[in-house]
Amino acid sequence: MVLSQAEPGKEVTLVDIIGGRGVKSKLYSMGLIPGTKVKILTHASMGPVMVRVRDCRLALGRGMAEKIIVE
Repeated sequence: MVLSQAEPGKEVTLVDIIGGRGVKSKLYSMGLIPGTKVKILTHASMGPVMVRVRDCRLALGRGMAEKIIVE
């Protein structure tokens, strides 16, 4: 499933990123690399997805969150 489909409060593991080098580079620089545990904090139906990665909170746009495959 993609990150934007995960339920708030759940912890998921990042499996893959769909996209080119630019997208992957941006997400890797934010600490979002395959194998990383990500906790879903909140998401609105059309707004950003708030996540916690390690000790950081990140707001990801819906388009970006739909490029992140998690399990």
